[in-house]
Amino acid sequence: MKRVGIIGASGYTGAELLRLCAQHPDFEIVYATGDSQAGTSASALYPSLAARYPDLVFAEFDPAMAEDLDVVFMGLPHEASLALAPQLHGKVGCLVDLSAAFRLKDASLYPTWYGFVHDQPLLLATAVFGLPELHREDLKEATLVATPGCHVTAATLALAPLVDAGLVEPAGVIVDSITGVSGAGRSLKHTSLFCTVSDDLNAYGLLDHRHTPEIEQETGAQVLFTPHLAPLSRGLLATCYARPRGTVTTESLLATLAGRYSGEPFMVVGTSSPSTKATMGSNTAHITARYDARTNTVITICAIDNLAKGASGGAVQAANVALGLPETSGLTTVGMYP
Repeated sequence: MKRVGIIGASGYTGAELLRLCAQHPDFEIVYATGDSQAGTSASALYPSLAARYPDLVFAEFDPAMAEDLDVVFMGLPHEASLALAPQLHGKVGCLVDLSAAFRLKDASLYPTWYGFVHDQPLLLATAVFGLPELHREDLKEATLVATPGCHVTAATLALAPLVDAGLVEPAGVIVDSITGVSGAGRSLKHTSLFCTVSDDLNAYGLLDHRHTPEIEQETGAQVLFTPHLAPLSRGLLATCYARPRGTVTTESLLATLAGRYSGEPFMVVGTSSPSTKATMGSNTAHITARYDARTNTVITICAIDNLAKGASGGAVQAANVALGLPETSGLTTVGMYP
């Protein structure tokens, strides 16, 4: 068994990690922190965890308690992860960060997009981007994994194969992404209150959403990214538009995507328009593509569960690869329906 710690386990991604680890045949939770909920039982905050974790109480963080664990997941704010990672890296088998602290390979981008100076260049160079469909070989035996952002996961899976194959122009790509409220985290905000979100749909982060450089880094495309908040608990749908390069058809686009993801356990490429509900609770991404001859536009669409494949599920998948475990361990390909 791999001894597992979760730093920041009381948030939504932490609760999702606890759920996934509960069904993982090789993971044993031995340490779970939640400073804002220290002393609170996990089952009191999240009754859904009660059957598996009846005695788990969120602890205050103590670096000594995390040392020598096989894998530690960090579900913390970006700057908190940046400060904590140097204390843990090298003292745990694999450190998996769910923040953006180690996602961008160019440290000079952090002040512009995240508002802080990145002061750990050596760790940044060590970090492996945690999207196995693109970086599986690099993830093997990785000691620091940077879990992708949820919007980034969907947009990259939809676009990267087409950019790489030269089927679309890398300039002027548009990504419209719709996400559920859980993407904003558990902390109390006016923008995520029921009365604010219910019966509403709005765009946010216009022109400057911080996932933009991450999408560009992973797709190799210039992107105009606009996220939208929908009254969903969980789920994410990214619709991407690009100009074709040369002659393309709907069939050639689908064939390229299917060929790229052949044998991938968590990828479904089909002709049906992807649905967020089809992905709920699963680690699977559903993708399709179309070519519109009338407007000479390529459309590619990806649906994921933002807390599963878009965060905690993707983190577990990457950790499995890094630790040499079966990549699908603890993860399901089947969503909950209805």
